Formats: sequence, C-alpha cells, structure tokens
Amino acid sequence: MRCPYCGQGDSRVLETRLADDGYSVRRRRECPDCLNRFTTYEKIDDLPLLVIKKDGRREVFDQRKILNGLIKACEKRPVPLDKLEKLAAGIERSLKDSSLKREVASSEIGELVMERLKQLDEVAYVRFASVYREFKDISTFFTEIERLLRKE
Repeated sequence: MRCPYCGQGDSRVLETRLADDGYSVRRRRECPDCLNRFTTYEKIDDLPLLVIKKDGRREVFDQRKILNGLIKACEKRPVPLDKLEKLAAGIERSLKDSSLKREVASSEIGELVMERLKQLDEVAYVRFASVYREFKDISTFFTEIERLLRKE
C-alpha cells in the first residue's frame, strides 16, 4: 500500500481487525521511510447499487453522501462521528442485503435514513426531515414535531 505522506510504494501492517460488523477489514500501517502511520480499509468489491433520483437519473450509491447529510443534521448535537459512520454503513448494508434488486429509489433511502436518525437523535431527525421533505412553511414543521411527540 502506497504511503499517503511520502509516496513510498510499500508499508508495514501493524494491526488488522474487522470493521463494519465484519463487512470490511481495517489495517493500521506504517511507512518504513517516513515512519508515518495511516489506516486503510478493505471491502468486498461487489456490484454497484444504483440510486434512482427524483428526476429519473441513475447514479451509483455513495455512502459518503448519506454520511455528509447526517453530519449536517447532527451539527452541534452530542452525536459522535463513529455512530454516524456506523449508521451510514448500516443503511448501505441493509439496502444491499434487503433484496436482490440493484436499483433503489432515493426516496427509499431518505425514509430509511430518517427512520434510523429518529432513534439516534430527535433534533437531528427534525433537521434532516425539514430538508428531505422540503417543508414549505412553519405549519408543516409543527406537524412533523407533533408526529414525533406522539411517537408515530
């Protein structure tokens, strides 16, 4: 593995362990030249999952997009980054495991994110829902909060 600091073409593995509930391998490495340490992850290279957008376009599923949305929703909230990373990885895993289809609607992904985010942090859930569901006015916002208070 090439060192990201000095470009040396070889590195030494210091530690190996399973990550993402056994769906990937995490390796801690050290460069023999500059002695910097870095982490790499290995995942199975499987068929890509395609996302069908609202306008009908298709694009390859990108877990980082979910993670970025979660980070924005949880800004200034007491939610550790590792929980958000696990949530995003869990969503990807459930989408790939739930069926044999290779395409999924973006609306299905959004609903799955909201369902899991509601369990993690209710304020972050309302923030995410306000963007995802495109609240048009304050009454729509209050309706969602009332649903949350009723635990629907």
